[in-house]
Amino acid sequence: MRAIYLDYAATTPMDERVVQAMLPYMTQQFGNPSSLHVFGREARQAVARARRQVAALLGAQPEEIFFTSGGSESDNWALRGLAAANRSRGRHIITTAVEHHAVLNTCRQMERQGWRVTYLPTDRAGQVSLTSLQAAMDEDTVLVSIMTANNEVGTLPPIADLAAYTRQHHVLFHTDAVQAVGHIPIAVEALSVDALSLSAHKLYGPKGIGVLYLRRGAAIEPLIAGGAQERDLRAGTENVPGIVGLGCAAALAGEELPLEMQRLRGLRDALQHGVEAIEGAWINGSLTDRLPGNLNFGIAGIDAESLLIQLDLAGFAVSAGSACSAGSLEPSAVLTAMGQRPDQAGSAIRVTLGRWTTQTDIDAFLAALGSIAAKRIK
Repeated sequence: MRAIYLDYAATTPMDERVVQAMLPYMTQQFGNPSSLHVFGREARQAVARARRQVAALLGAQPEEIFFTSGGSESDNWALRGLAAANRSRGRHIITTAVEHHAVLNTCRQMERQGWRVTYLPTDRAGQVSLTSLQAAMDEDTVLVSIMTANNEVGTLPPIADLAAYTRQHHVLFHTDAVQAVGHIPIAVEALSVDALSLSAHKLYGPKGIGVLYLRRGAAIEPLIAGGAQERDLRAGTENVPGIVGLGCAAALAGEELPLEMQRLRGLRDALQHGVEAIEGAWINGSLTDRLPGNLNFGIAGIDAESLLIQLDLAGFAVSAGSACSAGSLEPSAVLTAMGQRPDQAGSAIRVTLGRWTTQTDIDAFLAALGSIAAKRIK
């Protein structure tokens, strides 16, 4: 019997419609988009169509969409490229203590290269305040990077307010929206962001392809040098099947988002009510401003590793946090940054729902979870 998958924040299964859209570009239409002959033209047209599809999902212009290998590359490029291109304006970067490793580790590397980085604190719900951003900014600040949705607890910071403030002060704003795009409405103009990262495999597309949205006019240095692809800003022969898959996934997400958000909220709320009925359970992250399909929680007396093993044996695939932290024995850095004690952070697991999650799955999970909780050593 196959396990019930409840780890959609780690990766999503590819939608069959996406697979079918990609297949021709792996076989008959295999051309290099830089080639002038018919095979190249077919590939080039496919890339242009996908660029329009992604732009439509973000409320952007096609020329503001740059294809990358995924969210981590997009984050790296945004931080390094924007900072380098604008270093004459300052050498101070602001981010938060609860960002994805693709942002945090890049910032730490940049600190060793002479950049000054401020890591904003959050409250116990994982929220970042405008007041803390205002206090951290100074005349040397050139770039702010704050994620749209936290990858562990699903909290949604007030990105539009934060980015609007930085724009007033001519400071660039990047947001890692890998967990958000395709799951909540995203409009880059309304958010006032200058750059945004996304990854296809978080919205039912293929792995190995992502996007950096870059506002028209924003100066950035290339991360990868080479040929003239992506308007001379991201060298390398385009991953045409992956790009086509991302475009299709973006189009599907745009069509299905309103109803899917409502459905996932209902399932998540049912899951939350069931978890809260367990003695000693608590919910992590914001109870109001959060992703529709994310629930992070802990249960007193059960550490995350033990709970994950027992749930795996019972046929449920969940996680203890970011997939990029798998194998770590340390408590979640996100939860400790939010003010939790190590024992609390070490008890947290993340359940994330998606396109193929059903109420039957939720009921079965809660039954298994309740059985495991009932066996705790008092």
